[in-house]
Amino acid sequence: MSDQNRKQPGEEYPQLKLDSQLCFPLYACARKVTNAYGPLLKPLGLTYTQYIVMLALWETGKEKVGELCSRLYLDCGTMTPMLKKMEESGLLTRCRCKDDERCVSICLTEKGWALREQVKDIPEKIGGCITLPQEETYELYRLLHKLLDNIEE
Repeated sequence: MSDQNRKQPGEEYPQLKLDSQLCFPLYACARKVTNAYGPLLKPLGLTYTQYIVMLALWETGKEKVGELCSRLYLDCGTMTPMLKKMEESGLLTRCRCKDDERCVSICLTEKGWALREQVKDIPEKIGGCITLPQEETYELYRLLHKLLDNIEE
C-alpha cells in the first residue's frame, strides 16, 4: 500500500480507539476514586483493598474467606496475604471453620471494630470529591450496580 492510500492511525479500526472503549472510562474513574482514598486511609495504616474488607466485615462481623473473595471480586491469591497482614496488625483473626476444616473464617478483633469510628467520615469526604449533581451521582451509582449485575464473565 502506498503512503497516499494508507489510512491515518486509528482510522482503519475506529472501534479500537481508546475513547471508544467502555472499559477505559470505567478503569480511569475507578483509579481516580480509589486514589482519592489513599490520603485518608494511609494515616490509619490501611490500603483501599483492606478498607473494603473492613467495610464488609463491619456489616457481618464474621465472614468465610471464599465468600469475602466473591463479594469483593478478589481472588484468594490476593486476599490471603492481605488478610495475613491485617491479622498481624491486630484488625482481625483467621480460624478454621468448625463445620469444615478446609474453610477459613475471618473475625474482627476489638481493634478492628474500633477502627470503624476512625473511618466513619470517609464516605462523606470521598463524596465531596465527586462534583456531579446529587441526582447524577445516584444515577451513576444505580447504573454501575446494574452493569455489575449484568456483566457475563
